Amino acid sequence: MENQYNYYNPDDNQFQNNYSQGEPNHQKNSKKITKVIAVIGLAIIFGIVSSGVFLSTSYIGTNILGLNKNSNSDVKATTTAVTKSSSVVTSDVSSIVNDVMPSVVAITNMSVQEVQNFWGQTSQYQSESCGTGIIIAKTDNELLMVTNNHVIANNESLTVTFDDDTSVDADVKGTDSEHDLAVIAVPLDQISSKTMEKIAVATLGDSTALQVGEPAIAIGNAMGYGQSVTTGVISAVNRESTTTDEQTGETEETGVKLIQTDAAINPGNSGGPLVNANGEVIGINSSKLASTTVEGMGYAIPISDVSDIIDNLMNQETKHKVSEEKKGYLGVKGYDVTEESAEKYNMPTGVYVAEIVKGGGTEEAGITKGNVITALNGTTVNSMEELQKELGYYESGKTVSVTIQVPENNGEWTEKTVDVKLGKSSK
Repeated sequence: MENQYNYYNPDDNQFQNNYSQGEPNHQKNSKKITKVIAVIGLAIIFGIVSSGVFLSTSYIGTNILGLNKNSNSDVKATTTAVTKSSSVVTSDVSSIVNDVMPSVVAITNMSVQEVQNFWGQTSQYQSESCGTGIIIAKTDNELLMVTNNHVIANNESLTVTFDDDTSVDADVKGTDSEHDLAVIAVPLDQISSKTMEKIAVATLGDSTALQVGEPAIAIGNAMGYGQSVTTGVISAVNRESTTTDEQTGETEETGVKLIQTDAAINPGNSGGPLVNANGEVIGINSSKLASTTVEGMGYAIPISDVSDIIDNLMNQETKHKVSEEKKGYLGVKGYDVTEESAEKYNMPTGVYVAEIVKGGGTEEAGITKGNVITALNGTTVNSMEELQKELGYYESGKTVSVTIQVPENNGEWTEKTVDVKLGKSSK
């Protein structure tokens, strides 16, 4: 038996001797446990050494040899981009508003409205409406503001309130009803030096570079409660929109493509600025173009599209209303050529001349029946009412330039501008 067991363990002399001597079983088990513990210990030591080698290799590769730096940079850049993108929408706009607000004014329009009763009798009452304006220039003697034409329409007097709550009277410089634009002026000598220090000329941006989804901030005298701020994004550009004439009920397309935004634009916001994230004016808000049947769809006139029109209005002579007895008259009877009529009969919009007063300045200037009057001293007129309002700024004996469209035999129209000396009322 001893030889048999020696055969299976030829190299283990200690094992042979112990077993042949009849060593107890618990001692044999103890030896096995000792071996297992030794193996586990070696495994642990090997794991520690391996981990140390891996970490050292990783450190050397990353920090000394420069491996995998591009991969880490890409992750960081992506995280930063997402953070910036999110902050644009949710960031505080108070600093932008603080910079823009000194260039924004509130406008109060006192006008006289005529109301007809059931028996056809008319009565007049004074009406007050509110809007907003943007300071766009300062000349040697005037401060100029742009607004919507409907904000200052039918005015008997205009009052401008600056950011420091001081108010002064303003006069109309030029209007363009087709594009719903107007420029008004305040004499610099009517503004205190303290107020002048607190106001600013607005910075105009490039509305042609707008991207759908970029931030938009609307500022204005909403509901006449004072200046307020709403925020949103540019929802769309180059939108077509229509307006409804309150008197005739006719629907007409506006003269320019519009900016659409979900920033709230309410009555009183009209004429105020729509600004971008840089505080630059990119549009002129118009609540007149907003729909009451939907939410989140406000409109603004793109500033770049109407810059030439604004320049033309700024360069006109400031108008001052004259008394009724001194008011000059053109000496024509005419009819309105609306958008609908113009399209139907292939005519320009304006005032169709139906009759000329004999011997007056209009006849001498060569205006005849069938002509269409489209402007007076550079200000567009689309109706007899607008023509009468423009004449309210000129005394009799004053010479004004009248723009007319003359029909040709081929169905085309030729534009001419003639000088007309205004006459006195026959009343």
